[in-house]
Amino acid sequence: MSEKVLQYNKPSLQGSLTVPGDKSVSHRSVMFGSIATGTTTVEGFLLGEDCLSTIDCFQKLGVHIEVEGTSVKIESPGMDSWQEPTEVLYTGNSGTTTRLMLGILAGSSVHSVMTGDASIGKRPMRRVIDPLRQMGAHITGRADGQYTPLAIQGTKLQAIEYNMPVASAQVKSAILLAGLRAEGTTIVRETEVSRDHTERMLRQFGADVEVKDGVVSLEGGQALSGTHVSVPGDISSAAFFLVAGAICHNSQLTLENVGVNPTRDGIIEVLSKMGATMTVMPNDNSQAEPTATIQIQTSTLSGTTIEGDMIPRLIDEIPILALLATQAHGQTIIKDAEELKVKETDRITAVVAELKKLGANIEATNDGMIIEGPTPLKGASLKTYGDHRIGMMGAVAALMTEGPVTLDDAQCIAVSYPSFFEHIEAVR
Repeated sequence: MSEKVLQYNKPSLQGSLTVPGDKSVSHRSVMFGSIATGTTTVEGFLLGEDCLSTIDCFQKLGVHIEVEGTSVKIESPGMDSWQEPTEVLYTGNSGTTTRLMLGILAGSSVHSVMTGDASIGKRPMRRVIDPLRQMGAHITGRADGQYTPLAIQGTKLQAIEYNMPVASAQVKSAILLAGLRAEGTTIVRETEVSRDHTERMLRQFGADVEVKDGVVSLEGGQALSGTHVSVPGDISSAAFFLVAGAICHNSQLTLENVGVNPTRDGIIEVLSKMGATMTVMPNDNSQAEPTATIQIQTSTLSGTTIEGDMIPRLIDEIPILALLATQAHGQTIIKDAEELKVKETDRITAVVAELKKLGANIEATNDGMIIEGPTPLKGASLKTYGDHRIGMMGAVAALMTEGPVTLDDAQCIAVSYPSFFEHIEAVR
């Protein structure tokens, strides 16, 4: 672990930033480029540890992948020519890699074993494995497949119709990726729409996917062809600077090329509801993922309620939104967010515990939290729980505190935002 002491003395933040590439899109660009036949080029790739784990897994399957800066070139002969890996596929801290790989490997022609770090070893996998087993997948693992390590024997699959019990892009994507290799039409029904990066990228690689009224349909046996992918800036990473710009005094920040996919833009809607002084300027988009330039400045904020179908659109931003709420006038309620309990850590418990150390007036509930503000924050020693988003929340809090903030493990932030502290220095 890498302890880091942060003392910023309440700076005003000024300037422009381009945040790293979207993590979800970066993962999928490598996955789809490896499934496809031919050459795929990717620009704006996120060089975070999670996405590098995805590259490593496919290299072990015999896919030729070159990385030069934030550009990636993938040359794949297609899934039927993959090599059976001689080593365990190690997914690190990446839930996306682990869960989506299950869907891909289930319909492959290889046998593989997959595991991750200690955090992944605690995260539930049956939510993915159960529908895959309904399709005929042969997957075994600890606690009957609830936890890694997992062994996957690729086999022929049958399409299913699946009603999603919880909004999860990872579960939906795993089923759809298995559906590519299944006999028949795979249908996934959502009651709350989750991230649609997989559906968009399937089309980009030449697949026919139908999406209507929360129902996604995919005919099996479709072949993908290599293409070019331009990765937008990650809105979940941008969220930390959007919040910093809103709560730090005399601040004005511009964030360039931010992905504003409508299944991911909940942070923008919440900031607007709370009264943030913010301008969103859409770019001329020809790519599958829409982008925008976002300007934000110091704002007088009011508490709000974040609930229901908003939650899947900002599930990864809730830690930083909780910090934002400590500086808003009145009460902020976050509910319907039980999914936070099965992230890198139990983020409800972790966020409340660490913000309390800073002096926040915050209480946990069964499905979220209640925050009263505004509250002056003080320095403290914080745990990150090895969770990149908790770590970045603590670092942004340090911009507001009287006294230093110590993070017990700042290195975990490199999972999604390797240049995070450099970017803080660039604008303070």
